[in-house]
Amino acid sequence: MRQSGDGGLYAELLQNRAFQQVTPGTSAALNAWQAVNGATISVIKETSPVSSALPNALQVTVPSGKTGPVGVSNTGFTGIKVTAGAEYTASFFYRFPTSSSFRGNVAIGLQSTTGQVFVSTSAAISGAQTTWKQISVKLVPGPAAGSSTISNLFTVTVDGAAATGQTINFAMFSLFPPTFKNRANGMRADIAEALAEMAPSFFRLPGGNNLEGQTTATRWQWNATVGSLLNRPGRVGDWSYVNTDGLGLLEYLNWCEDLGMEPIMAVWAGYALGGTSIAEAQLGPFIQQAIDQINFVVGDPATSAPAALRASLGHPQPFTLKFVEIGNEDFVGSAPGTYAYRWKDIVTALKVQFPTIHFIATSQTSGPVLTPKPTEYDVHVYQTPTWFAQNSFFYDSFARDGTKYFEGEYAAISTNANNLFGTVASGRLTFPTMQGAAGEAAFMTGLERNSDIVFAASYAPLLGHVTSNQWTPNLLAFDAGSVYRSTSFYVQKLFSINSGDTYIPSTLPSPTGTLFWSVVRKTSSNQIIIKISNTAAAAAPVTFVLPFSNVATAGTAQVLTGAGTASNTPTNPNLMVPVTTSIITGKTFNYTAPAVSVSVLIFNAS
Repeated sequence: MRQSGDGGLYAELLQNRAFQQVTPGTSAALNAWQAVNGATISVIKETSPVSSALPNALQVTVPSGKTGPVGVSNTGFTGIKVTAGAEYTASFFYRFPTSSSFRGNVAIGLQSTTGQVFVSTSAAISGAQTTWKQISVKLVPGPAAGSSTISNLFTVTVDGAAATGQTINFAMFSLFPPTFKNRANGMRADIAEALAEMAPSFFRLPGGNNLEGQTTATRWQWNATVGSLLNRPGRVGDWSYVNTDGLGLLEYLNWCEDLGMEPIMAVWAGYALGGTSIAEAQLGPFIQQAIDQINFVVGDPATSAPAALRASLGHPQPFTLKFVEIGNEDFVGSAPGTYAYRWKDIVTALKVQFPTIHFIATSQTSGPVLTPKPTEYDVHVYQTPTWFAQNSFFYDSFARDGTKYFEGEYAAISTNANNLFGTVASGRLTFPTMQGAAGEAAFMTGLERNSDIVFAASYAPLLGHVTSNQWTPNLLAFDAGSVYRSTSFYVQKLFSINSGDTYIPSTLPSPTGTLFWSVVRKTSSNQIIIKISNTAAAAAPVTFVLPFSNVATAGTAQVLTGAGTASNTPTNPNLMVPVTTSIITGKTFNYTAPAVSVSVLIFNAS
């Protein structure tokens, strides 16, 4: 979704940094770039590009008669956060298209849109430099940046008087703040830290629709996302904006390791969102690309070229990979009509190469009939808060026949069951509400109860920019300066950090009621964990009668509650947060679940 990777989780601060997938000479090609002090700027198709993957460059000409700084600035992704004392890494490539006698300095800096300079440093450049040369500097903003807003610019300028008449070409700009765990080309720290709070156990990559491409040519291709950034051409993603692919396969895998998550990785399955299916006889090259992708993750560098590439990039040991998805949402458009042969040919080939990996089907569980029979399905559902509450028993009737399920995307997105994907005026949610979060929690008690067949679940979408987005609501909202945790985020966190290892059967809630619960045990600590969702507008008393010999007389309750239609928003980001209190427990004890709430009760018992 808009800016969830570029401009979001991926820490690069410059938008349109390498002029990828743009049309030279157009104003659109200059997206996020501005001339400083009358410079003439345009994106050109380079006669001698910095790399074959990056054919375009930014050409800057200094007009005569200018004094002071002249050059270009970048506005970032709707702003740039500048933090006093933080060390930023800035870089770019430059060359003079025609040799000249110019000798001087280029100034690289960060400033406000009103001209207040927070930091500036210089590097020497030469008009004799007609081949590409990289300049890299460190920027540490001074104290004045501490009170700045995100209305800031990255600037690259020369002295107008000294450089009069000079033309300089630039390519592959970059500006990184300190990243999560200080990884080069890494993740934005505050977003990564928020996600780490949830203690996630897996990460689905490289996303959903963005895997498929609108056409075969614009599909996500793993090999175009690894190695030097100069060798990544980028692509127009499925949400109609350019993906730099700086956040590539290796970055995703390192991210999984950094958070202790297992990847659930998808491979392209011969279907593009524009409606194109690859004919069965022509699947061979695409199957080989999937084999290579998996080998990049788990292969032996001694016998696999993709694995050797991984080793050369600093990770000789294989990553963990237990699950591979075959496509994404192959229940939409014309995909179901061809999925049977695509699944058969792809999975049959992959099973020979990777016999221990489980392959997840992405069609409807009801059909088409797939051979070989899937051992796992990926199920997606976007619905109303009421639907989620009324479907907490969704999986209870599923056959126990060896098939397991991944609830790969789910969220309460609207209050209007007749127009789920409509506008805010017709019921679409901008941010998750407390009512929606309680409904999702009710559904999640059913996932927990059916954990013998539901092996994983993930809210979607994970991230979305506050204003520059194409989908709402999202688990985490963000802008260039801040991250906003939603009510749904806190529900996911409460369930994740309070998971058990054994489900304990109990009296079942009413499928059509408003109070839902599940009970699990954490054996290592003798903890009993009871999760309760009350979707009603009134408090609900509940009595627990426990079949244990020893039950602690006190425990804790972590409670998230608030007005049903209320949300955490950028203007009130902490309106609803979990609050922990002490409760009285025992072999029999009473608890009152607040109106529209999610509660997690924890106590010891044996």
